[in-house]
Amino acid sequence: MKIMGITLLMMGCLLAFSIGLDLLQGFAISKAWQNAYSPFRVMEVAELFVLSFLLITFLAGVSYDVYKKKKAEK
Repeated sequence: MKIMGITLLMMGCLLAFSIGLDLLQGFAISKAWQNAYSPFRVMEVAELFVLSFLLITFLAGVSYDVYKKKKAEK
C-alpha cells in the first residue's frame, strides 16, 4: 500500500510541477492541463495497450500484496 501511495504522491507532485511551469510561462490553466495530458492523446493502439498492461500489472501486484498481508493477519 505504501508503494501505491508513494507512486500517486510522486505523480501528483510531478503533475503540479509541470502545470506550475506552464503557468509561469503564461499559459492559461486549461492550456496547462492540456499540455500535461497531451502525450496520452498521441499514443497509438499498441502503446496504449502496453501502458494499460503495465498499469494493470502494477495494480494486480499491489492488490495481491494487500490480500496476502490481510490473510497473514488472520
